Amino acid sequence: MTTDPTRFILVNTSHPGNVGAAARAMKVMGFSDLVLVQPRFGDVLSQEETVAMASGAADILVRARIVASIDEALDGIDHLCATAMTPRDFGPPTHAPRAHLPALAARGARLGFVFGSERYGLPNEVVYRCHACLSIPTDPAYGSLNLAQAVQVIAYDWRQALGGFGVVPRAPAAAPADAAAVQGLLSHWREVLEAIGYLDPAAPKKLMPRLNQAANRLDLTADEVHILRGIAKTVARLVPPAG
Repeated sequence: MTTDPTRFILVNTSHPGNVGAAARAMKVMGFSDLVLVQPRFGDVLSQEETVAMASGAADILVRARIVASIDEALDGIDHLCATAMTPRDFGPPTHAPRAHLPALAARGARLGFVFGSERYGLPNEVVYRCHACLSIPTDPAYGSLNLAQAVQVIAYDWRQALGGFGVVPRAPAAAPADAAAVQGLLSHWREVLEAIGYLDPAAPKKLMPRLNQAANRLDLTADEVHILRGIAKTVARLVPPAG
């Protein structure tokens, strides 16, 4: 038994690439327990296409199990969710994942998400075993999701219900300009605006206070202040000397 509270169960999977892509979808959301029930190919976990589509999630494939029946896939699971798009005249209640999963996360349920064959979906006898049927809200005119795409959506919503992961910054935060630097910039620009005749020092009106407010709204960084002062310096060089 793993410490992962979640199991992804693929029933009668036919395409090796989907198995690899599903493993990748699981890993990026922090899940690792994968079970295949009667896949089309007995060696699917080691096929070249599977490993290639896993794209760094080969460890999920190494730990995955292949079993002969759904019964063997359910050890330790206390809440089973079918993922099905095809309407049925009988079965468990249907929920959107995002609405159904938070309550299960709060109670610490060990979940099994069951996905059917790419060609036929889940057999009725498997759906009947489940506590709920999850339906990903899609455009009513076209709701066909690839198996791995469906795994990704469910894995994401379940991870969010469990608390989610923090966003990792992709660039360092820029140092903000302090008030003195901003005032130095405005003084510099005042000199340039007077030199080019845009600002009349005898009748300045509210031009500089408005520029001050604009600078405050921009929340300038130290580098941006340097750039703007550099522009002002270059403009000043182009102004003919007085007299």
